[in-house]
Amino acid sequence: MEKDESSGEVYNEQLVTMIKLTVKFSGRSIPVNLSLDSTIKDLKILLQPLTNVLPRGQKLIFSGKVLEDEKTLRLSELKNGSKIMLIASQGLHQGDGPIKKEATEVPMSRRRPESNKDRKPMSVQKNQFQRWMATGVLGLSESGLKIIPQEVWNCGASVRILDLSHNSIVEVPCTIIHLTSLQKLILNDNNISDDQLSWEALAQLKSLTALSLSHNQLRSLPSTLGLLKGLTHLHVANNELTCLPAEIGFLTNLQVLKANNNRIITLPSSIGSCISLFEVDLSSNLLVDLPDTISKLQDLKALYLNHNGLKCLPATLLKLCTRLSTLELHGTEITMDLLRQFEGWESFDERRRLKVQKQLDSRAGNSAAFDEGADKS
Repeated sequence: MEKDESSGEVYNEQLVTMIKLTVKFSGRSIPVNLSLDSTIKDLKILLQPLTNVLPRGQKLIFSGKVLEDEKTLRLSELKNGSKIMLIASQGLHQGDGPIKKEATEVPMSRRRPESNKDRKPMSVQKNQFQRWMATGVLGLSESGLKIIPQEVWNCGASVRILDLSHNSIVEVPCTIIHLTSLQKLILNDNNISDDQLSWEALAQLKSLTALSLSHNQLRSLPSTLGLLKGLTHLHVANNELTCLPAEIGFLTNLQVLKANNNRIITLPSSIGSCISLFEVDLSSNLLVDLPDTISKLQDLKALYLNHNGLKCLPATLLKLCTRLSTLELHGTEITMDLLRQFEGWESFDERRRLKVQKQLDSRAGNSAAFDEGADKS
């Protein structure tokens, strides 16, 4: 018979199946409940989404000893109320990095430059407006804007390219529907959230081929995204997205998708219908696996998956994606030894080495080491 120090209750150790542990990590105390018959590896897997540290990047220490993956909690002499220390290996993480103490400040990527805060609203000169009308190119990056100037809407169908990046814009109103000839819309690094972006109006812009919304505060993308069938480039990196809508499959002209540095947990199987994709960046998310349909992307040349929780890849990825020459898997559970076991590895390896050699040949005197694309065992 033993006494539970945390509750003062007496219990029979043989009858206990579930225990409560406290994991100390970077100033945090993480409570977990687990069966005594679970392994230390099971505990690491449980800690992965709570810390963003991959299991193979975790070192768990109890009573001065490093806990072994294959042993159970019972054999490791862990008991109810035991405290464990977690040490994370540098680089072996998913998402933006290990979750430490809860943020008390706005992340640097969300902060506006100090010079923008005190700027007065932009005044558009007559000659500037005339130039906009003549060229169709409206460059308003880093202009200290909090709202989109009325003069933009006054340009109407003349606008082809609208760059509003690096401002403090909060709202993209339905008025954007008047820019009927708009081809490229750049809204990077603003303060735009889900309910302040008129997707219904955007969906009516049939000429739009490039949409860039990186470094904002988007938590989701609506189903209306699928109506933008002319899109070739979609950039939504560095937001707070947890998934992509199934309707992304309607974007059959999409060539480049950049959704890195989000909180994406899963991809819709419809991604396989984006048959024109040749570059996909999903690095620094929370992906554990990929849908098998991604193997249908026969034009795919570059796939970036660094710093995810990936444990496996679709079995046919290297075999069917016959143009794939860049595959980055650093900071995942997929090591080079595992990657070499995939069918189609030899052909993929030949393509990537040929690509790297061409790059080296074009840079006189460059002798950089060849990057395998994944961590060694």
